[in-house]
Amino acid sequence: MNSELVKQALQKVGNPYDLVNLVSSRVRQLNAGRRRSLLGDTGQMGVADIALREIVEEKMGWEIPQFIALTRPVGRRRKKW
Repeated sequence: MNSELVKQALQKVGNPYDLVNLVSSRVRQLNAGRRRSLLGDTGQMGVADIALREIVEEKMGWEIPQFIALTRPVGRRRKKW
């Protein structure tokens, strides 16, 4: 994996954990043959480098979900026996 591509992709994504999830998901897609590379010329690049370069060149989009504060539902009062 090219460390320069990792640094550039991390600047785009912002969170290293999200970057790992994006890259691993894309690598699985490329290895399974379900999807082709979004880049024109990949040459001798590995699949992880292809995924990173797709992120750097913004060929691949992603959405980070927003956290919603959950509240506990208030139960009805039960009769005590």
